[in-house]
Amino acid sequence: MPKISKESAPNIQEAGPAFDASGDLDDYTVEFVSIRQGHSLVELLKGLPDDRCPCPHWGYLFTGKITVNYADHDEVYEGGDAYYMSPGHIPAAETGSEFLQFSPREQVAEIHAHIQANAERLMRQH
Repeated sequence: MPKISKESAPNIQEAGPAFDASGDLDDYTVEFVSIRQGHSLVELLKGLPDDRCPCPHWGYLFTGKITVNYADHDEVYEGGDAYYMSPGHIPAAETGSEFLQFSPREQVAEIHAHIQANAERLMRQH
């Protein structure tokens, strides 16, 4: 049976306000995320449809709090909550939040590339 853990994840990203350990299981990317500094992805999602993430995510928030903004409402997830973020969202996580998230592999790869490009652009501007 395919499996992945935070310790065995092949992709580690420790840049910026988050630690992300991830890997793929068939057509899904599994991410173990620890938020070191609270932040919103509002600036990093600019340029996507409606400047929002079009990729769905399923997950479990171990600790902390995530506020997800949709065009017509906000949703708040707190430690102990399982969640589903439907397409068209902008997430913001508080310092100390830790979660496990599952996303369609190809879609989330495109989103990560977009976020990385925006992060590099913003760093050059400052």
